[in-house]
Amino acid sequence: MCGIAGIICLNSNLTEADIESGRRMTSILHHRGPDDQGFFHDENCFLGNTRLSIIDLSPLANLPMRNESGSVWLAYNGEITNFRELRKQFKLDDKYHFKTTSDTEVLLHLYEEMGIKCLDCLSGMFAFTLYDRSRKKVFIVRDFYGTRPIFWTVMNDRLYFASEIKSFMQIPEFEPRLNREAVFHYFSLAYIPGTLTAFQEVNELDGSHLIELDLDNPGDPAPREYYSIRFNPDYGMSMKDAEEIFYQAILGAVDRNLISDAPVGTALSGGLDSSSILGLSRVLGKGNELHSFSLKINEKSFDESSYQRTMAEYAGTIHHEIIVNPNDVKKNLFRQMAYMDEPIGDGSAIPFLLLSAEARKYVKVLLSGEGGDEISNAYETHMANHVSRMYRRYVPSFVRKANLKLAGMLPVSFNKLSFEFLAKRFTRGAELPAPEAHLYYRHVLDRSERLDLLYSADNYPHTEDFFTELFDSLDYRDELDRLSQIDMKFFFIGDLMQKNDRMFMANSVEARFPFMDRKAVEFFATIPSKYKIRGLTRRYIEKKAMKRVLPPEIQRRQNFGIELPYSLWFEDSLAQIGHDYFTRERVERTEVLNFEYVSTLWAEHLARKRDNGRALWCILNFLIWFEMFIYNSDFRDYM
Repeated sequence: MCGIAGIICLNSNLTEADIESGRRMTSILHHRGPDDQGFFHDENCFLGNTRLSIIDLSPLANLPMRNESGSVWLAYNGEITNFRELRKQFKLDDKYHFKTTSDTEVLLHLYEEMGIKCLDCLSGMFAFTLYDRSRKKVFIVRDFYGTRPIFWTVMNDRLYFASEIKSFMQIPEFEPRLNREAVFHYFSLAYIPGTLTAFQEVNELDGSHLIELDLDNPGDPAPREYYSIRFNPDYGMSMKDAEEIFYQAILGAVDRNLISDAPVGTALSGGLDSSSILGLSRVLGKGNELHSFSLKINEKSFDESSYQRTMAEYAGTIHHEIIVNPNDVKKNLFRQMAYMDEPIGDGSAIPFLLLSAEARKYVKVLLSGEGGDEISNAYETHMANHVSRMYRRYVPSFVRKANLKLAGMLPVSFNKLSFEFLAKRFTRGAELPAPEAHLYYRHVLDRSERLDLLYSADNYPHTEDFFTELFDSLDYRDELDRLSQIDMKFFFIGDLMQKNDRMFMANSVEARFPFMDRKAVEFFATIPSKYKIRGLTRRYIEKKAMKRVLPPEIQRRQNFGIELPYSLWFEDSLAQIGHDYFTRERVERTEVLNFEYVSTLWAEHLARKRDNGRALWCILNFLIWFEMFIYNSDFRDYM
């Protein structure tokens, strides 16, 4: 992976001041590409690229890259995983003189062959800006599922783009201002959804979208969709066929994603997805060549290290275990946020930062199991939807009301996915329509609580609208397929990819996601959900397909995901940080948070009247982000 940044002049020419801004925008992304830094500019356009060399390590593959005539330039971040197949399929060697073995050059020449329609042929993870000087066209593109980031903003007749928002902070005219609506949704989801960002006037380009600019007539830049995620289940598919399709799809994806001229490893959670990637690597003869990296959270109900060691021993990897203690969290709170650019309430972000720091000592690329939950209906919320339909059908309403009341009386537990937490969420969520329930099962604070927390928030759209509008727009007959698409469009991009990209790239490590390789996803999308959830078993077809590559202990287990025990640690190890940050001065300087409500949440939690750990973790991260990017603008001090 790499970092890209640049400036497109919409109705005037590039100036020396623009060039200096572009260089600063690129240089701040050094962590994304420490191996090289390159620039191109003419009167219309500035392209900057930092390079993390993965495919073809020679200087000939440095970025940005041009075609032979210099008529097309490409600022590029990512990997085209099927680039070798495309090079052969289109007989590119017969038509072009290749100077590298890189996927970047294949993309350049494929564009020369097909124009921007070349996107139809690609599989992989990428974000790029392509400047066609001969046609005076610019294309800013993000991959199909949003695995690589790209942000943009328009100021003073210029369109600025970058892999990270911090690049915009290098532009003298840029004034960082808080986006209140984004913050409102953040306190519902623990991430910022869609194309919103925490900064006013900064937009995130959505997955499967591009911006096309005609420099002779640029108009107002407007993203458009070039690819549609689509679930097309084959309801005539047999169980045996589904099993084989799943196996061959993920085997091919892992094989493509192992292509690298730099050392490769795996992030091993011990769950089914990451274990499957490692098991398939073993089948492909790569197991004993790989380093595997696992996180051990030093709290009993959060510790999955026994499964991780079992899988590493089975695959024969060189295994590394990273232990996460409260002190590690305290030491990395500010560094995490300096690289994150936006507030995020995902408790696994700091552990991922620690994992990538250890991994960088040995590898440049890590394969990760992210995306497996989306394509397998594997989240607890998917099972909750499945069960709730039977619950509403067979359990009388008066019994459900009684259950709701009883759940509310359960004693507070700070354990991971405790019965108390699950019971309270399920009994209430089961009474809601599917997309609203999908949010409720995961929400941080409900709307009434957010109105208590945030000033002037009553006019913002309901967060549920993001889910409901997409859910209602889909014509799938199965609700589970609709929910999977919601997760792919919002949670996968807004939470998982923000966390993975920023935390891995902070340490110059490229993350790859075989489960979200386009060729694999389009196969997975043909498998009916009845094979994904069967009875009360999640990941049913994945478990059948992966049985041949996994030890029995891994086959039987359910996934729980990496998370921090912040609810417990706020009582002792993180108590002082809470006391330092949940003060009137720090809360009120944001001009959006209500100190009295924050104080109430903190007091309730410490008295164990209610588990407010997740809400408090989100508030803490927001306060740190606000001081670092808005109030003091001192994020560079922590990088």
